Amino acid sequence: MVDVAIAQFAAGPDKADNLALIAKFAAEAAAGGARMLVAPEFAMFTIPTMDERFVDSAESLDGEFVTGLREVAARHAMTVVAGINEAIPGERRIFNTLVAVAPDGGIAATYRKLHLYDAFGYRESDVVQAGSIGAPETFTVDGVTVGMQTCYDLRFPEVTRRIVDAGADVLVLPAAWMSGPLKEDHWTTLVRARAIENTMYVAAADQSGPVGSGASLIVDPMGVVIASLGERVGTAIGTVSPDRVAEVRAKNPALTLRRFGVVAEQ
Repeated sequence: MVDVAIAQFAAGPDKADNLALIAKFAAEAAAGGARMLVAPEFAMFTIPTMDERFVDSAESLDGEFVTGLREVAARHAMTVVAGINEAIPGERRIFNTLVAVAPDGGIAATYRKLHLYDAFGYRESDVVQAGSIGAPETFTVDGVTVGMQTCYDLRFPEVTRRIVDAGADVLVLPAAWMSGPLKEDHWTTLVRARAIENTMYVAAADQSGPVGSGASLIVDPMGVVIASLGERVGTAIGTVSPDRVAEVRAKNPALTLRRFGVVAEQ
């Protein structure tokens, strides 16, 4: 069994302040026995309106912010996952990237958001370039295999299906799920659906208000919410059990009974 923590907070434009918050929550989570902390999407830099300031804030994977995440992970001997604004050399757009930093401070995996949030009146693609489709990167935490996806990807079930097919028993889902009519309901419904249909854990860390919907939660393979934060800023811890995954997949062998696969568009 592995204890996993989600962190919920409203990141801002000061990258040093955001890193300090992640460090604070990592210390809190480690003190509670967590072996992994999941921070929100755009944890490095956020402002309410997506414009070129996101591009100006961007850094490479060996920049100061990820270096700081590596120091935090090594200090607490835990895995830290967070969303960053990754610079693209020669481009005035960025990648919306998740970085998983291992307890030894090395980068265990990265994920560049595939589905950009060009919906509900928003245009993420104005400043973000979608990641290329490749085999899902996974990493392990105390022997448990973990995969990653980001925010709006949640509305595309095939993304999660490819991740579970890559061997993941846990999905981490950093998000900056914007608030609005029915948005929190969509968020919690879809997080539970992805857990149920893939018989896997989902650890979903959202930004809090006023921009984010909050409602970060950890859901088990049967769709049971085992940890949640509501509107609060802070952390929550849930226990991930490979035995629970095996138990649920024995009761509901949906992954082996399915008759369709997922093929990437060319």
